[in-house]
Amino acid sequence: MVQFTDGVARRIIAAIKEQIHAGAYQPGDRLPSTRTFAAEWGASRTTVTLAYGQLIAEGYLLSRAGTRPIVAKGLGAAAPAPAQISAPRHLSGFAQRLLALAASALPRPATTQPAPIADFRYGDLAGADFPVLAWRRALNRVSLRRKPRLRYGDPQGSPALRSGLQGYLWRARGITCSPEQIVIVSGSQQGLDLCARLLLDPGDAFVIENPGYLLARHAFAAAGGIARPVLVDRDGLTTDALPPARLAYVTPSHQFPLGGVLSATRRRALLAWAAKTGASIIEDDYDGEYRHDVAPIPPLQTLDPASVIYAGTFSKTLSPTLRLGYLVAPPSLIPAFAEAKRLTDRHTPLLEQEALAELLAEGAYERHVRSIRRKNSERRAVLLQALAEEIGPSVTVEGADTGLHVVAWLKDVAAGREPAIIAAARAAGVGLHPVSPLYDPAGLRPREAGFILGYAGLDSDALRRGIALLATVLAGQR
Repeated sequence: MVQFTDGVARRIIAAIKEQIHAGAYQPGDRLPSTRTFAAEWGASRTTVTLAYGQLIAEGYLLSRAGTRPIVAKGLGAAAPAPAQISAPRHLSGFAQRLLALAASALPRPATTQPAPIADFRYGDLAGADFPVLAWRRALNRVSLRRKPRLRYGDPQGSPALRSGLQGYLWRARGITCSPEQIVIVSGSQQGLDLCARLLLDPGDAFVIENPGYLLARHAFAAAGGIARPVLVDRDGLTTDALPPARLAYVTPSHQFPLGGVLSATRRRALLAWAAKTGASIIEDDYDGEYRHDVAPIPPLQTLDPASVIYAGTFSKTLSPTLRLGYLVAPPSLIPAFAEAKRLTDRHTPLLEQEALAELLAEGAYERHVRSIRRKNSERRAVLLQALAEEIGPSVTVEGADTGLHVVAWLKDVAAGREPAIIAAARAAGVGLHPVSPLYDPAGLRPREAGFILGYAGLDSDALRRGIALLATVLAGQR
């Protein structure tokens, strides 16, 4: 299609279309000659010829050699313009479930501007922590090494990245797998969506932690799954009365959001439940690289690779904007995941995959992880000290040993006061994000106000200022 840079040509095209739809030109009517039309518009014949040619290409006009173009059949006032068609469009059950879930959810973080002084939103990383030089060098190398033919890649992901990940997962998390068991996905959220589509039929039950990760719950519910929320405590998911279900989604190494670690007894109970019922376990190790005061916890996958699908991400170590994650699945499930990935988006962008493979191969990624782990450990210490000094015994901190966030419970402050505290904090320049929406809406909610305090996106000064302002806000709310 011709891209018009001439404003006159665009106006001629729009005017002729408007006259056709209004009935000024009927099907079969001949348009003026290019000479006549050019004189009326004060334009060149070349411009009018180009406009007529575009209308012929779009099917508005018909042309024969040596004659003026005529209006095509099926146009004119008798044919309703697209904007006038008001017949309702059918939405699938999947689409209707999506809309219902969106209506009940919190405002999307991407549409909310961060608070100007300190926004404690979980999931953000500090831009200064990104390994710009190493990433740029890796991108340059893989760009210059481009192959003679640009073609679609393996839907499971770059072989080089999967091979690099195999070694990294063994060194960092003790996971034994083959590259063929790894599927590279566009962020772990796509991995959860694929799990939902491949493992659940409408009406199937799924076990979900309560409270738990809201977007995981939404992915399974959008596929038609029925949530079976199971309460968590300081030792993670309670496993003494697990209901029958097709799958269970868990965060055993660092429960989201409360921070508990699934005990050894409960790990074995969960795996026994999966073996008995034939259910799959989806283990989301979303921030497994961050351990502050405790030794790394072995993943569930190392205890039963045949029952567990391990989901990992680079969003907490590199950047959530890269959309790079992975699944480690049992060999029996890999063909289905590969075909689903092919159908969804063919494959995750290869340039970024190959750049990451470079970082893994040369050890730069693991050096970066050690660096960012140290920086976030320092941020965590600053946050905990500020909470102790500014708010003191009025706050109970939970889940501080691992990860990139803590949960702060406000003693003797009712959960119903959360909206007022959030609004007052926002007015002071501080972004707060409550825990209560992560609980099952039909179940019990916490009585005390609680907030998730993410700290990986803030420097020490912002952390101190943010907590000092929060203390002032809370003092004014009492």
